[in-house]
Amino acid sequence: MSEYFKEVSKIEYEGPKSDNPLSFKFYNPDEKINGKKMKEHLRFAVAYWHTFQARGADPFGADGSAIRPWDHITDPMDLAKAKVEANFEFCEKLGVPFFCFHDRDIAPEADTLKETNKRLDEIVAVIKDRMKDSDVKLLWGTTNAFGHRRFTNGASTSNNASVFAYAAAQVKKAMEITMELGGQNYVFWGGREGYETLLNTDMKLELDNLARFLRMAVEYRKEIGFDGQLLIEPKPKEPTKHQYDFDTATVLGFLKENGLDKDFKMNIEANHATLAGHTFQHDLRLARINNALGSIDANQGDMLLGWDTDQFPTNIYDTTFAMYEVIKMGGFTKGGLNFDAKVRRASFEPIDLFYGHIAGMDAFAQGLKIASRIVEDDVFDKFISERYASYNTGIGKEIVEGKVGFKELEAYTLENGEPEITSGRQELLESILNQYIIGAK
Repeated sequence: MSEYFKEVSKIEYEGPKSDNPLSFKFYNPDEKINGKKMKEHLRFAVAYWHTFQARGADPFGADGSAIRPWDHITDPMDLAKAKVEANFEFCEKLGVPFFCFHDRDIAPEADTLKETNKRLDEIVAVIKDRMKDSDVKLLWGTTNAFGHRRFTNGASTSNNASVFAYAAAQVKKAMEITMELGGQNYVFWGGREGYETLLNTDMKLELDNLARFLRMAVEYRKEIGFDGQLLIEPKPKEPTKHQYDFDTATVLGFLKENGLDKDFKMNIEANHATLAGHTFQHDLRLARINNALGSIDANQGDMLLGWDTDQFPTNIYDTTFAMYEVIKMGGFTKGGLNFDAKVRRASFEPIDLFYGHIAGMDAFAQGLKIASRIVEDDVFDKFISERYASYNTGIGKEIVEGKVGFKELEAYTLENGEPEITSGRQELLESILNQYIIGAK
């Protein structure tokens, strides 16, 4: 068994005063928060595609900058097997309990689907064998139905029925191997499920076909007995200009319109939410209050750039808000925090992969601790409850209970006159939040 990250030993918690960059300052996996270990709250996962596949390329630098310990391996299947070993070594040294993959991440595509599936089976066998001696598990699997030329016009929303069929066959296999590897979720990210122009697009047919495709997936999940969650990952744009899974609200509406809202939950990505013009917390909250928050892709974008930069999450405000929503929903069941994040092109050495993950894990550990104190003190919920107290009695209670209509409300207003309104106290609440963030509370 090869060792690919020889300069790194197991990353340990050393506390906030440590000067060791290969240590956790805030993530203490066995520390108990509200009766549950930190590692159970956070359920971190490594993204196979960014960590082991990304080469540090960008539109202005097609040649990747990354230096990786497996660069000397030229045979594609030998390389795939080496990355399996690297994945488990990396996760074990970080103490991360899960990883996630696209089907084409773990095994290279061949000339035919049959041969590609044989390659997948071979690599899955290697992963299963490695799992016997490891605590690292699969959080979720998914399908790359966007990278190949055949998916230029989409997968389930393609204008070509043969492409629809190919995508279905690919998802079928990916769902099978996810189940075989004990994956706890299966994710649908419609990389090219959208359009560039309505001049050549039958939007109704494409949306109807997307619903048909998802129904087939639900039926096949039941047929094979896969008990993992089915998740949809919203994204507003990139690579298509208009994507059908624009944001959480759009996806929820689509699912309810097509009777699929009981079958799917959301995999919310921070950078996707901000690209849609929302905060990360907005999409998390909307998913949570609709009982649809399944899992999270943990990253952040650059507010000065208008594309998906997939940076490691280091913003404590964002991680606090995220963990606030997770705590309020009662914690993850099958989901977790997948680092859908990549090191920058200029961070090209293998050790930078560790630095990025450590930074993200520490940021979410801090966010968990802060959010836990906020929830325990009930400071914001108490304020919100008091702000909406008028709906607990009198005319407000009658509105909520559906006992009045426009005529009754007109009569009430004529009798009671101009309403008195109260301050939202936004600045006060932001100041209180800062006290929690800096540790004054």
